[in-house]
Amino acid sequence: MKILFLIGRIIFGGYFAYSGLNHFLNLSMMAGYAKSKGLPYPSLAVAFTGILLLLGGLSILLGIYPRIGVLFLVLFLLPTTLIMHNFWAVSDPQMKMVEMINFMKNMALLGATLMFLAIPIPWKLSLLK
Repeated sequence: MKILFLIGRIIFGGYFAYSGLNHFLNLSMMAGYAKSKGLPYPSLAVAFTGILLLLGGLSILLGIYPRIGVLFLVLFLLPTTLIMHNFWAVSDPQMKMVEMINFMKNMALLGATLMFLAIPIPWKLSLLK
């Protein structure tokens, strides 16, 4: 079971860490999307959320301060899901479906993220004991 938990952490944490890195690699494109959603200071918002994703993902992946990592991911997922994927405010049927899919995906990720709080720390096979 320890190895399965480690594999799950690598996949789950790696997903968020890569997403955070992607925020910086595609900063201008993502800032343009954030601006189209009416977000103030879109470049700053994308950079800030990139940091949350990168640190949160690495925390889960490595098992270093996992409760703080969960907090970072929740701080990303809640506002992003509600603000950026507000499918109920989209009139184009195709875009409405895209935003609804992303909303539901983020809600599932939020649920999975919160489940990490139920696991006693320190985690097995973590870098920090």
